[in-house]
Amino acid sequence: MTVDPTGDGTRDEGIRGERHGTAPVPLSVLDLVTVGAGRTATDALRTSVEIAGLAEARGFHRYWVAEHHSMPGVASSSPAVILAHLAAHTDRIRLGSGGVMLPNHAPLVIAEQFGTLEAMAPGRIDLGLGRAPGTDGATAAALRRADRLSEGADEFPQQLAELTRFLDDDFPDGHPYRRIHAVPGPIQATSPGGVQSRHRPPLWLLGSSGFSARLAGVLGLPFAFAHHFSAQNTIPALDLYRESFQPSGVLDAPYALIGVSALATDDENEARRQVAAAALNMIRLRTGRPGLVPTPEEAEAYEYNEMEREFVNSWNSNVIHGTADQVRTGLDDLAKRTGADELMITGNAHSGDLRVRSYELIADAYGLPRA
Repeated sequence: MTVDPTGDGTRDEGIRGERHGTAPVPLSVLDLVTVGAGRTATDALRTSVEIAGLAEARGFHRYWVAEHHSMPGVASSSPAVILAHLAAHTDRIRLGSGGVMLPNHAPLVIAEQFGTLEAMAPGRIDLGLGRAPGTDGATAAALRRADRLSEGADEFPQQLAELTRFLDDDFPDGHPYRRIHAVPGPIQATSPGGVQSRHRPPLWLLGSSGFSARLAGVLGLPFAFAHHFSAQNTIPALDLYRESFQPSGVLDAPYALIGVSALATDDENEARRQVAAAALNMIRLRTGRPGLVPTPEEAEAYEYNEMEREFVNSWNSNVIHGTADQVRTGLDDLAKRTGADELMITGNAHSGDLRVRSYELIADAYGLPRA
């Protein structure tokens, strides 16, 4: 199976980021395209374009969009569509999925979508893959047309292998898919008169536990861990990834990024208010009442029961928030504790303007370059 994503024998291209300013590691952005109460999905997508432009101008390495479904406060159900939109508004920053939930889709469809994105933004596309549904069980069943949720997740390694074959167009002779080709893709380079580039998006495995960490290590792929909602598993998963790692045509050595929830504001109290609203949104999601991200005022007026208050305290303990200096200190400490090769920051707030401002403050705190 071909694993060199560049097609020219070059390893690591686009995977290992460049550190700028005083940042401890390369910095990137994870966008959930959050929709606050009183705002529309159009507003949220406009904010995404603004953040992507800022991230590109300030030297963030990559910008990923996460797949979620049936959540009113998260407008990222179609990562490929959003990435195409962002590609039209940026020139240099890497764009990708953080991630596509592969069991929700036919591998051929994902190969076609990301082959199209690669044609739109050559050399700038990442394909991050997860095995979770990105939603509740009933919605996942509707997406997968399956009675049992496990019918998709249990087949993830096989789906991953199939997707890789489609991306590389290298099914062996005798395989039932040997004459099926993902287009745009390598088949165009081997057709008469073909000049299609053989570069294809590098694959990343995403996870919040040990399964994908081990699989990414065994396959020699880069790994992204969801520290922002599974902090207790971060170090064990990264250790497992590194211990399992086998050099491949993609990487000579492990490369792991972690998703980090961080929000910087000009006023420390405002950061606490925004983080509290995001925590209330998570309470509602986990108790089967998903909605738009509430305002800070709504969160302040909400009457929490004891269990909810404990959840808020636990959840917010893993959200780095406050002034720019406080967030910088928290990010520095996290990078040191985990040994992560890259930090991918997701800043959740009711206000799109505050989300934009947060990334600007973080860039300033680390002295990141200005375009």
